[in-house]
Amino acid sequence: MMDAMSDLLSRITIRAEQWHGQPCIRSMRIRVSDVLEMLAGGMSHEEILADYPYLERDDIRAALAYAAQEMKHPIVTAAQ
Repeated sequence: MMDAMSDLLSRITIRAEQWHGQPCIRSMRIRVSDVLEMLAGGMSHEEILADYPYLERDDIRAALAYAAQEMKHPIVTAAQ
């Protein structure tokens, strides 16, 4: 399972000169957050792929995997 996750995450690129360093799909000008917003808005994988024919099904899975990985980081708040 970890190899599959690594393969998916390799589709996510972060470059300072592209979208101010926001994570993108395969160095294209579509951000992980764009894909996540489409999914959250109710679009199906098929609808996203029809609207963005240069995306692949694994790109959508990669966006989800990246979001899941980012949620694992601990959140530290200052004591009050």
